[in-house]
Amino acid sequence: MNSEQPNLNYISELSGGDKEFEAKMLSILKSELPEEVNTYNNHVEKQDFKQIAEIVHKIKHKISILGLEKSYESAVAYEKELLEGDMKGHTDFLELLTKMSNFLDNA
Repeated sequence: MNSEQPNLNYISELSGGDKEFEAKMLSILKSELPEEVNTYNNHVEKQDFKQIAEIVHKIKHKISILGLEKSYESAVAYEKELLEGDMKGHTDFLELLTKMSNFLDNA
């Protein structure tokens, strides 16, 4: 796993200094990510590769919003693996989800 850390730089850039917009974006991330992590874990338990790939696809956008460029590229590769019936990127992706969740819990 790479050492890059989640940040709010992209959200700040996007907002142009609009703190209300930043708070709204953060609120959306904080409410949606835990649900998506649960959905991801449920599909992993079922070994439903197509559904896992779909949720990874959704989460990719949040990875990008949190400024995790290398992790985004890894998620793109993992999504492709899943569509080929392979889950070797699972452990790294779980670490990423934990890193993102911890960041949002403290943001």
